[in-house]
Amino acid sequence: MKTYLKREITNQIVSALDDMPVVSITGMRQTGKSTFLQQQPELKNRQYVTLDDFAQLAAAKENPDKFVAVDRPLIIDEVQRCPELFVAIKRAVDRERIPGRYILSGSANFLLMKNISESLAGRAVYFNMHPFNRRELSGNSTAIPFIKRFFDEQTISGLGEVDYIPLEEIAKGGMPSICLEGFKDPTNWFKGYEHTYLDRDIRDLGRIGDVIPFRGLLHLAALRTSGILSISDLGRDARLKTSVVNNYLSMMEVSCIFYRLAPYLKNPASRLIKSPKFFMGDAGIACYLAEVEELTPETPLKGAMVETYVAQNLVSILHSTWPRANIFFWNIQGRHEVDFIIEAGNRCLAIEVKAAARWEKDDLTSLKAFIANTPHCLGGILAYNGTTAVSLGEKLWAVPLNTLLS
Repeated sequence: MKTYLKREITNQIVSALDDMPVVSITGMRQTGKSTFLQQQPELKNRQYVTLDDFAQLAAAKENPDKFVAVDRPLIIDEVQRCPELFVAIKRAVDRERIPGRYILSGSANFLLMKNISESLAGRAVYFNMHPFNRRELSGNSTAIPFIKRFFDEQTISGLGEVDYIPLEEIAKGGMPSICLEGFKDPTNWFKGYEHTYLDRDIRDLGRIGDVIPFRGLLHLAALRTSGILSISDLGRDARLKTSVVNNYLSMMEVSCIFYRLAPYLKNPASRLIKSPKFFMGDAGIACYLAEVEELTPETPLKGAMVETYVAQNLVSILHSTWPRANIFFWNIQGRHEVDFIIEAGNRCLAIEVKAAARWEKDDLTSLKAFIANTPHCLGGILAYNGTTAVSLGEKLWAVPLNTLLS
């Protein structure tokens, strides 16, 4: 039997079941949604069906209203395979609004699927189940996250030494099968993941016959993870029309394997980059698709993969424990870039990521520029892959990556 680790998003989901008739849980394929739905104790008394079962899928398509008209609270997994169910659920909820009546799950972001999100407007709340973050894997997900404590207190007092994060751990990413099953070489798992993703998810979502151009763009996106999104550059290098690139990226986003990070535009600096950055949803998948066979200090993509790993952890932690916080990046064209800006209310915190175990004085330049341009900034963290947190001057701290993501 596979190990079951409680997910950090659990408390939010269980609480939402007391208020909303429909609770939606989406995320990349194989991030643990089905395991959560079947093994989380608070969900044990619900009827569970999956549309991976062809008989269930056929029944849902034949009579959607009958399919959702059950006496017990219902979990429908892989619900995106039968879009007709969303309208049937809308009708059922409008007839009788019962909190926690339906849990819908799937490997497609329903909020980005216009017809579906409109059907459930005002009736559903949406959660994303990300790959495992470090807190979940360490069994420390009940503690207040470091990033929230630091936001409130701006102190590193009491922090002890921690281990650095091995690059091979970053290259594994956070997919449950990779993290829990002890693969000596996860290459075959990632290869199977890509085939399933292309042959099933993308064909279902986009109804495209030839997945080869899509696969080419997917690999190109992995090579550029953590970069500024340029549709024209991607189109040129993939030899695809802009309209096709936009369509393919939308499918990647709906299937949660790719996401955008918006720029922070709330300070008066000139020449701000207004295009989003983009990340692959998991650093392990990004390494596989970018053909990074081994992540070492000399690997050209080391910085991008470390930043992707930090991003997936921060996004997961914030979504799960601090949903009122937002995450951005900041970039002044040709001069300064800060990797992450965490904002909550009218305050923010700047974070610059360094993949190395040491830092240089110049590494603080962009953090200082952001703080100087942003009066409501609490300070800047230089997150590096070392072991000790230290103060670097007024409003500046160096913090180990392992601490930042704890």
